[in-house]
Amino acid sequence: MKLYNTLHKKVEEFVPIEEGKVKMYTCGPTVYHYAHIGNLRTYISEDILEKSLKYLGYDVTRVMNITDVGHLVGDGDTGEDKMAVASKRENKSSMEIAKFYTEAFKSDCDKLNIRWPDIVSPATENINEYIKIISKLLESGYAYIENGNVYYDTTKFPNYYELSGRNAEDLMVAVRDDINIDNAKRNPFDFGLWFTNSKFDNQELQWDSPWGRGYPGWHIECSGISMKYLGERLDIHCGAEDAIFPHHTNEIAQSEAYLGHKWCNYWVHLGFLNDKNGKMSKSNGEFLTVSLLQEKGYNPLAYRYLCLNSYYHNALTFSYDILNGAQNEYDKLKKRISSIKEDGNVDKNIFNNYIDRFKEALNNELNTSMCLTIIYELLKDNNVNGTTKLKIIEDIDRVLSLDLLKEEKKDVDKELELYINDMISKRNDAKKNKDYELADKIRNELLEKGIVLKDTREGTIFEIVK
Repeated sequence: MKLYNTLHKKVEEFVPIEEGKVKMYTCGPTVYHYAHIGNLRTYISEDILEKSLKYLGYDVTRVMNITDVGHLVGDGDTGEDKMAVASKRENKSSMEIAKFYTEAFKSDCDKLNIRWPDIVSPATENINEYIKIISKLLESGYAYIENGNVYYDTTKFPNYYELSGRNAEDLMVAVRDDINIDNAKRNPFDFGLWFTNSKFDNQELQWDSPWGRGYPGWHIECSGISMKYLGERLDIHCGAEDAIFPHHTNEIAQSEAYLGHKWCNYWVHLGFLNDKNGKMSKSNGEFLTVSLLQEKGYNPLAYRYLCLNSYYHNALTFSYDILNGAQNEYDKLKKRISSIKEDGNVDKNIFNNYIDRFKEALNNELNTSMCLTIIYELLKDNNVNGTTKLKIIEDIDRVLSLDLLKEEKKDVDKELELYINDMISKRNDAKKNKDYELADKIRNELLEKGIVLKDTREGTIFEIVK
């Protein structure tokens, strides 16, 4: 397999450290809000990479963190912890916030056929790992204590800018005037490893440490969790393109200073999802979630189909017109496949020929667009009988995960229909009484069951999407 390795800025052949086995780490979500579809594009691409490696015969162990503490609003160690911000916003504890949005994220992954990783570990469950690493960094002179906080000294790590390809001078020029620099740091790009009460007195989540009661920085979490579950050497580290600097840059610096050797061989970064205003984010325009797409009548797998039509490393442009096109293409593809009838036996030679082409596309930097092209060519191939076509599609869909052979269940049994209509009636009553919280709760309860409500001029109708 060939992958674009950000570390060396080129496409390279993937060679695992241990033959036949892959240790893969992917940065997980900060669970302070719902994931938007731009976030989820990253997880779709990581899912494809993991499934491709497994399909090609590798034994893959994938670890993902859940950031439920320490991710500050500003990359320069400024602002509050995002979990604390969410706690104030919703008047709940940080742990309640983390539990709710972790479950919401997992639900989104399920809707998009994103496999939940082998090991998913919340940051708050690994405090001792961070303390162990930070203690050694202090002993070896890579870290220092200032104003009660522990910082990593980036000037002590010679290859600090290797991953990002930047340098300190250019970054200083690029820093906006409105960004507050933590004055306790010796150097502007040093970063926090552990914060104590001297920084934020109102931090809800705190632990005892050799440096005072406090909480870990965001960057140390991924290093600690990765080493705990995958050991001292990592094959592949994935994440969104905007994590290259400073997050992944800082991970490399602290991990290799702690270990004394190279930590990760391949850094695979996934391109942004852009809308007309630029990179999609929670604060940029309409907050697009999987649930919102469902409410608008879209199948989440149509969005997955849209993502698979683009190279994972490139930016992908989103608009409803583009999504409409993807939904139509996906529906037509499913319809064509559903019309195939089993006819004869599997032709092994033809099967192997198409699968070899599929594997070639995967090996060529996860060329999922070519994988879809292969399916369309197969459908038009009159020399392939129905049984063989269905077997090939079934095999390919182990990676693409588009439910290409799954039958859509349109019929609703009477009992379910009575339940849905009863819930619609209760929701209508709640809206008349201006109890919008209850109305939203009913809509969300139905949505979790795969039932989408649509308010029309003629009244509220429903559609079952899963």
